[in-house]
Amino acid sequence: MLSGTSGSVRIGARRVARCLTPRAASIAIASIPRASLSRNTSIAQARSLSSTGHLSYAINTNPNPPLGKKNASNDMPSRIGLIGARGYTGQALIDLINEHPNMDLRHVSSRELEGQELKGYTKRKIIYESLSPEEVAQLDKDGKVDCWVMALPNAVCQPFVEALGQSKSLIVDLSADYRFDSTWAYGLPELIQRSKIAQSTRISNPGCYSTGSQLALAPILEHVGAMPTVFGVSGYSGAGTKPSPKNDIKLLHDNLMPSRDIRQIYQNRYAGEKLVKVVGEAPLVKSIQNKHGVEIGGFAVDSTGKRVVVCATIDNLLKGAATQCLQNMNLALGYGEYQGIPLE
Repeated sequence: MLSGTSGSVRIGARRVARCLTPRAASIAIASIPRASLSRNTSIAQARSLSSTGHLSYAINTNPNPPLGKKNASNDMPSRIGLIGARGYTGQALIDLINEHPNMDLRHVSSRELEGQELKGYTKRKIIYESLSPEEVAQLDKDGKVDCWVMALPNAVCQPFVEALGQSKSLIVDLSADYRFDSTWAYGLPELIQRSKIAQSTRISNPGCYSTGSQLALAPILEHVGAMPTVFGVSGYSGAGTKPSPKNDIKLLHDNLMPSRDIRQIYQNRYAGEKLVKVVGEAPLVKSIQNKHGVEIGGFAVDSTGKRVVVCATIDNLLKGAATQCLQNMNLALGYGEYQGIPLE
């Protein structure tokens, strides 16, 4: 990722510049099509991929279309508990929940801010707490919370999850701790069956690099015959709020700009997606900051026709974290998928 909360994913690209923005991300992926990618390929596959950068592709619909308002079965408010509210992602999620018509933040936990009033939340007065796993479990047992969001660093949230045990409350984990646990739904709605996410009470929320690179790769993955090369750059918010050389703006520079154009396969795959925008030119990192979706573009094919370049940008605090979290919460709590998410 590139800027502090925005970012760029680049597939097969080679030239990059540095970045200063606080929120952005960039990933580069080089991919090699399979030998079957030819004029004789079946109608469900690409027919030809030329060195001029033009793709002839059979008509294809999105295999996992957005549920949108079709999912809306709940008009009651949901009570939210946020564990790890001090960080960038926690603050971004608080802003989104503040504008959501059916979500009510009830508890925010942060050891560093315990006893202070939560700023920027207008629905009610909330004081930061420092909740232990046992206290979280008791609040849940008493029916005080419908959804727990774990906005904690990696390898920290397990005691809270274990304390909640078999609770029917929704848990969304923003760390990497449960992303490879098959008992948890992987919360990337554009690629994972939305119905599975909607029926889950345990959702692991992929981060900015994971989201950007997977969305950039997925439409052409069946045609890739070798291991893709992924190059990613993040803005300093990706390093968290604790001061370090990784988020010192004096050590960082200004932007990231990858490649050029072919896009039909991506337009087909992401038809109807409100948080994925397919563009012709390489998307700029500085243009994605504060936006809630992913931009994919800059498509190019080398002269051999065997190497593809794809670029994607993502705000790593929004679609790379908080917005995607809210999207998953909407699905699992029975609200419209995009409810509370500002759409352009």
